[in-house]
Amino acid sequence: MAKQKPRSRAAARTAAQKKSPARERAAAKSAPKSSARKKLKAKARALPAAKRARPKQRIAISHHRDEDFKADGLRSYARYRDLGVADASAGVARAHVIRLIGPCNPAVSKLHFHDVDFQTVYVLKGWVKTYLEGQGESLMQQGSAWTQPPRIKHLILDYSDDVELLEVILPAEFKTVELAT
Repeated sequence: MAKQKPRSRAAARTAAQKKSPARERAAAKSAPKSSARKKLKAKARALPAAKRARPKQRIAISHHRDEDFKADGLRSYARYRDLGVADASAGVARAHVIRLIGPCNPAVSKLHFHDVDFQTVYVLKGWVKTYLEGQGESLMQQGSAWTQPPRIKHLILDYSDDVELLEVILPAEFKTVELAT
């Protein structure tokens, strides 16, 4: 067997770099490719999706004041405190605090759904018992939160006299459909 000549460290490093997978990949990338392959790749590329123009949004600040709770919302047994999100987001979303006025009269709440893209509710204070289609009855207490998928049938069954809910809905304007019971 022939004896190999000892190499310098620099020569050994150069030899190792020549054989490294990273160097081989870099060399392959810089190698000329056939024009037929370039044409196929160019045709296969998708055009970038057109971006939806988002409405200009602004800052909305809302501080708690009892006089801001109004009887101008969807339910007669509720008072709503608008948080300014609908105006600030140019209608992208709505956020309000809802106080349900007690005592609860279950006959007043009707099975209904909202034609929305997104809806979530967070219990700030008290408790509320709800019915959600496919979920059944749930007792939501202070700190509980839930989402309601678009067009899910639901209703309020009961609530504490001090309940307050934070509700966020997209879009700000939406249709509500009450169902015959």
